[in-house]
Amino acid sequence: MDISATHDPDAACMLAYRAGDTASFDRILQRYRDPLFGFLLRFVRNRAVAEELAQEVFLRVCNSPNYSPTAKFQSWLYRIATNLALNWVRDHRAERNVVSIDYRSQEARRTEVRCRERNIEEQLIFESRLEQVRAVIDDLPERYRTAVLMHKYSEMEYWEIADALGCSVPALKSLLFRAYELLRIRLAHLDPQRRPAC
Repeated sequence: MDISATHDPDAACMLAYRAGDTASFDRILQRYRDPLFGFLLRFVRNRAVAEELAQEVFLRVCNSPNYSPTAKFQSWLYRIATNLALNWVRDHRAERNVVSIDYRSQEARRTEVRCRERNIEEQLIFESRLEQVRAVIDDLPERYRTAVLMHKYSEMEYWEIADALGCSVPALKSLLFRAYELLRIRLAHLDPQRRPAC
């Protein structure tokens, strides 16, 4: 899909940066630093690794000599991030099963803010279920997990995810259907009325 820079302000920023406008890259960094870090953190579940990967993504974007707006900038950025994250997961499978303390404390703080009205027992049940949901997502095949993270947590459009994963929109919809069906089956033991938003 050809994306004109006039229809994608991020692509326009990237082209301006390549033409010598360093402030344009700062705008890209401001816009994508937090969402990209969040995506990578959910993927690798280690704060320090997510920060390193995010830096590597922006370094590759910064040093990309051949960028042209043939796809939406966001799709191109997330394709780089996904490839780096998948490579890290493949190389560090054993380490990935150990959740970093920073990750847990950040998630716990966010959960506490959302759940102030729960009593201690309800909070423990909620956190237990939340951890079960995360574990099931972590156990999905890599392509399923990547699609779910982009769709549910990064709230990307179907065509953006398809572009980032290098597949068609119908193929992506089929992939997501299978991924969510697998999640539904594996989480059937949880009460659907009280399933946490992971």
